[in-house]
Amino acid sequence: GTCHSVVISIPFAHNITFHRREGITIEPTMTSKISRCLTAVLLSTNALSINGFNSFVPQNNVGFANIKRVDAQSRTVYGHHDKSSQLAMVADAGIADSLSAAWASYNVALEQNPLLVKSVTAGAILGAADFAGQAIERATSDEEKEVDVARAARFAIFGLVLQAPWNHFYYLLLDGALPPTEDPFTTTTGVKVVIDQFIQAPIFTVLIFGFLGALEGKTLDSIKKQLDDDYTDTMLANWKLWVPATVVNIAFCPPVLRVLFLNCVFFFWSIFLSLKLNKDEEVLE
Repeated sequence: GTCHSVVISIPFAHNITFHRREGITIEPTMTSKISRCLTAVLLSTNALSINGFNSFVPQNNVGFANIKRVDAQSRTVYGHHDKSSQLAMVADAGIADSLSAAWASYNVALEQNPLLVKSVTAGAILGAADFAGQAIERATSDEEKEVDVARAARFAIFGLVLQAPWNHFYYLLLDGALPPTEDPFTTTTGVKVVIDQFIQAPIFTVLIFGFLGALEGKTLDSIKKQLDDDYTDTMLANWKLWVPATVVNIAFCPPVLRVLFLNCVFFFWSIFLSLKLNKDEEVLE
């Protein structure tokens, strides 16, 4: 019957006439430009099924059908990708909020009960350090060894009863005698580091040998012999680690967080002590 046509005006081209029977009639010189334009419009607006445009496209047009399928699949894939990304972002935000809340709670508890919080923290860190030391021993030994819970408990008790309280009151005394300075690198900082490492550390190291030896049930003679054998090497290793760590602690850490910083470094130092103080026992076995 009657031929129906629709006229579309494109700014950079001549008029295009869509004939239901004859198809599309266009100026030959503008073919490539108009094809690109139509493709972009169809893909960006998903116009294959909008405003009855499908009525002008033959039903067996495989090219347009493929474009439609690919576009639908792309939307599905990108939709799932966006949802996954959003879920990951929500999870990351939740973890960050939890850590922030835990840190805030720790600081509140530290302000309310400083000695108790420092002591419990030290006990947990030093107990974990001994477990780590035992893991290293099992990994480097040909013999199968069981986990020595009592040994780890001794280090935890050491942190709870001696290490944290000692350093808590020691830093109160040190900062009271030599108040912290705004500038991290001053003569005061240097003097405090010297006092810490060449007066306090040698005394405290003797206490470590004695306290852990007493918890293990060693006699005074046995503890003295261990000091004679291991004290010098222990102090040399101590200065390699603790001189720079003490500079950072005194120069940059707020006084209320100094014992926490010390506990974190003490985790690695306790692994060394755990291996050092128990090597004689392993030889005897």
